Amino acid sequence: MNFLLFSIINNVFNLLQLLIMIRVVLSWIDHDPYNQFIKFLYTITDIILEPIRELIPLQTLGFDFTPMVAFVLLGFIKNILLSFI
Repeated sequence: MNFLLFSIINNVFNLLQLLIMIRVVLSWIDHDPYNQFIKFLYTITDIILEPIRELIPLQTLGFDFTPMVAFVLLGFIKNILLSFI
């Protein structure tokens, strides 16, 4: 049971971090914002990124550091949760 819970938590957080990385890469290249996958990606990652953007204004000089903060926070929260299992 513990291994199953560990695997689920680990995989969910890894997937969220991967989705954030994909969003960062997509911000550098041309893409169709009306594509179903892109809409899904933005919907999922905005749940994580928008609260951070509201709390800490990290958009300076054309760079958005919010994904880096979110990536680190997700890793930190994942490690805390997995340490309790």
